[in-house]
Amino acid sequence: MSMLTTLRNSRFRRLLVSHVLALLGTGLATIALGFVAFDLAGDQSGSVLGTVLAIKMLCFMVVAPLAAAVLVRFQPRTVMVGSDVLRAAVALGLPFVSNVWHVYALIVVLYIASAVFTPTFQATIPRVLPDDRDYGNALALSRLAYDVEALMSPVLTGILLLVIPTQHLFFGTALGFAASALLIGSLVLPKALPSESRDAPFMKRLTLGSRLLFATPALRGIFALQLALAGSGSFVMVQTVAIVRGPLGADATAVALALGAMGAGSICGALSSPALVARLGTRRVLLAAGVLVSLPPFGVPLALSIDGASGLAVLAALWFVLGIGYAGVLTPVGQVIRAAIPEPELPAVFAAQFSLAHGWWLLCYPLAGWLGALTSLGTAAVVLAGISLVAALAASFIWRDMTRGHLVGDDDRMTEDARP
Repeated sequence: MSMLTTLRNSRFRRLLVSHVLALLGTGLATIALGFVAFDLAGDQSGSVLGTVLAIKMLCFMVVAPLAAAVLVRFQPRTVMVGSDVLRAAVALGLPFVSNVWHVYALIVVLYIASAVFTPTFQATIPRVLPDDRDYGNALALSRLAYDVEALMSPVLTGILLLVIPTQHLFFGTALGFAASALLIGSLVLPKALPSESRDAPFMKRLTLGSRLLFATPALRGIFALQLALAGSGSFVMVQTVAIVRGPLGADATAVALALGAMGAGSICGALSSPALVARLGTRRVLLAAGVLVSLPPFGVPLALSIDGASGLAVLAALWFVLGIGYAGVLTPVGQVIRAAIPEPELPAVFAAQFSLAHGWWLLCYPLAGWLGALTSLGTAAVVLAGISLVAALAASFIWRDMTRGHLVGDDDRMTEDARP
């Protein structure tokens, strides 16, 4: 079943378009924040952006499970539209900030709304597309949307800056969120199913997703693979600029090319994932992708030992392979969650998975930076790659009794006795 067939479902198609619009809005906001930080803080703008990234990760970690517990009685469409409206309002306020703390305050609200929206969106898609092949295609298209946004946002920003001032980029952000809200608001989406925890005490609702996640062998493996992604991915995000501009002696364009290589690899991984899952099974694809995402940083010392364009070419090739593995892990995750968890509990588990995955990144981002500063870039790459490889092997160990290629299936579902 092709991705184009999946796009014939009008509800999913419009949800995907709303997702792309919101992603473009976020991309514009991220770039525009860099300009605002420089205007407000000058040479200290890097510390402002670093704090913004830390705020983002903390909001995602804390808010996602909290929102799932608090908003359990609200319909998904209401939650997503409300989140988009709140993000649009924040974007409209950002052009008028005059102090750094104003940026921090608005960014907290923006990322709180994103932490509410994303898990709700993720939990809605499997109910819109009950067929597993369709859902696998939808996950690939959603992953593809992230990669295309990463490539398109800088291009769109450059075009817009030819005709509008920097501060007006935020109005484009607000427009993206507003259009997303209108699209979702026009849809008839499945209503929230009554959850067993709906009337439970607040703390039990708050921890439901994480308890289900850790009680389910298939999802414990996913948790380990998320560390594999964070280990290698954090090194790419934190140290690519230092590698290209430092030892390789290239310019900012080369940085964009190196990071673009990872994006291109991720696109290839997302496009090929549904067919590979159908042919080989979810488990084999996830474990192979987990190992694949772990190996490229081991090659960084080689890239550093080669001067000029050849070293850059080696680095780009490594990041391309890493991108394939990155998408190969992220794309099928939703299928594993849907197969293992009853529908009424999907929002809680998607929120928990979203939160805990960002926890790994919050640990690995500073680790990648500190190791690079205290040792060397090559050493830092090897250490982060080692962490990723151990995490991928841990997932294989967790899934050692699941001898079939597939994780999705009745025999992999959590039994009533195992459910917390």
